[in-house]
Amino acid sequence: MKGIIGKKLGMTQIFDEAGRMIPVTLIEAGPCFVTQVRTAQREGYSAIQLGFGEVKSRRLSAGQRGHLQKSVSGLLRYLREFRTSPQEGARPGDRVTVEVFRVGERVDVVGTSKGKGFQGGVKRHHFSGGPKTHGQSDRHRAPGAVGSTTTPGRVYKGKRMAGHMGAGQVTSQSLRVAVVDGERNLLGVEGSVPGPRGSIVSIQEARKQ
Repeated sequence: MKGIIGKKLGMTQIFDEAGRMIPVTLIEAGPCFVTQVRTAQREGYSAIQLGFGEVKSRRLSAGQRGHLQKSVSGLLRYLREFRTSPQEGARPGDRVTVEVFRVGERVDVVGTSKGKGFQGGVKRHHFSGGPKTHGQSDRHRAPGAVGSTTTPGRVYKGKRMAGHMGAGQVTSQSLRVAVVDGERNLLGVEGSVPGPRGSIVSIQEARKQ
């Protein structure tokens, strides 16, 4: 499975040959370096670990520095793992660029969504809120009843209520690759990508082709 790590730059738009406008998210993807190769004989599965973003030694812990010094890729800030087949034959220190992808391919982009903090049920779960008439002066965005008294006499676990929203792992599936610029390490995918500008994302082959 092909994969690469990148940094979300933001959204723009391009135009195809027919003049249609296409919304595109630009990602500064790579260059990445193979920092570790996992094999079925040693770890029980086949995968490669990629590193992205050069960093000073003092920014890493002693354990991180020791792990990265085993490879010839240097000190890298972000590490992600991608499953591969045993026949691909990657080696530590190999360089991976955006040119592993082609325009028209489908990819999955994994990132961390924007954090929204503590939010109510209307924003978090799209509740409709209470009535706005008949004496309901302060129930417009309240959740309403959350459980009964006698049976079960408690609120079930997992009940949709107010709470922390966002800041979780989100995958945008089957996005079409629209731009591949190897000289500037730019990858453009149609549509939106989870996370704010400057956040780290992982791009890999789409599971649902």
